[in-house]
Amino acid sequence: MKAQHLSTQEVCLFLGISLSTFYRYCKRGLLKPSFFTSGGHRRFDLHTIKQAFNIDNSAELVVCYSRVSSHDQKKDLATQENKLLDYAQSLNLSTNKKIVSINDLGSGLNYKKKGLKQLISLILVGKVQTLILNHKDRLLRFGSEIIFSLCKHMKVNVIVLEAKKEITFEEELSSDVIELMTVFCAKLYGKRSHKNKAISLNNTLPMWYFYAIIPNYEQKRRYY
Repeated sequence: MKAQHLSTQEVCLFLGISLSTFYRYCKRGLLKPSFFTSGGHRRFDLHTIKQAFNIDNSAELVVCYSRVSSHDQKKDLATQENKLLDYAQSLNLSTNKKIVSINDLGSGLNYKKKGLKQLISLILVGKVQTLILNHKDRLLRFGSEIIFSLCKHMKVNVIVLEAKKEITFEEELSSDVIELMTVFCAKLYGKRSHKNKAISLNNTLPMWYFYAIIPNYEQKRRYY
């Protein structure tokens, strides 16, 4: 079987440690890179890590993944998480199975959510045995099929508790357009908010500050 090598970030996700702990383990000799890439990045052998930290190869995770789009839905996030955990605990898992919960707060169009990246890394290193979702679109609004294909390749069992109700093509299209517009509007308003903060700061700074840091400020001020 071909050896599997992990990047620094993947090692941190696999062991559940912070970057500072990772560097401390490297300094103590607990983590030693197998080789360096052409760009100078370290790669670590997965089998060696499991041996060093006494990780049982047969131990597998049952991952409950939940997501909501905004902060005002935090209550819904807790409801999702509890529902998934209750279902996972009802499966009568063997002793070598561990239930973990991963949740995200962000748009279904955001492919860089921390929890989603953690989930993908765990699947890639072969630690996930079962993935439990409330809805299919909790992973991603568009492109969840890619994650499901990855799960199939890595022999991960996927359980979706609530199948999406049957809707017309027009309803689905409208829902997708609204989702896209919501994300783009949030980005636009966020950019404007950042600009307004800069303008507000500019208006509150004392005049001597501009004279001190901007050459010929008086002339430029009259010009503008």
